[in-house]
Amino acid sequence: MDNLPPLGEVLTYHSFIAFLFGSFISLVTITNPASKVPMFISLTDRLSPRARRRTASKACWYAFVILTISLFAGGLILQWFGISYGALRVAGGLVIAIIGYRMLFRTESDRYTPHAHRINVAFFPLAMPGIGGPGAIAVVIGLSTEIAELKTALHKTLAYSATVLSIFVACVVVWLTLHFAERISRALGVEGTEVLTRLMGFLLICIGVQFVASGVHTLVIAA
Repeated sequence: MDNLPPLGEVLTYHSFIAFLFGSFISLVTITNPASKVPMFISLTDRLSPRARRRTASKACWYAFVILTISLFAGGLILQWFGISYGALRVAGGLVIAIIGYRMLFRTESDRYTPHAHRINVAFFPLAMPGIGGPGAIAVVIGLSTEIAELKTALHKTLAYSATVLSIFVACVVVWLTLHFAERISRALGVEGTEVLTRLMGFLLICIGVQFVASGVHTLVIAA
């Protein structure tokens, strides 16, 4: 019994792990790296392999910056416009659920249509709205509202650190996916990509419902 860690350290550790894995799963699900493969291949079809890899790296770096800024500036934006944490969580959950619904029940008109060649596609449309789109931003800001409600500065610091780390790891996963886009496209095929996209859509609906439930709970308590 004397060798057991203090209760406070155990709770701090579990809080860090919870935010790390929770944020990572939510971000990987919402970004759906496999769904970016057809778009990436189409937008970079005229680029050399080296330029294609450089484009993938820039896109993921831009997405990391966008999501990290959203994490820390989200609370300030809410205060500026007088939006409560509960309202934001409900709205973000609805956005995420709608995106998931479209992925789950998408039709031919929802599929990506190749655009004309662009000189720089790393920021738009790959990073924004491809990787760091409205859904991912909504997830990050929703997480920032949960962090803001933590009791101690230590827990908030660890939660922010875990979330930033999860954003970084999620962007690395996307980068790896884009780096091996051609191989993944051949391995999955059209049907495999379709199945994975619809599975991700269902998970997004679940995440969105959870955000809405958490937001409603916060609004009820505040009332």
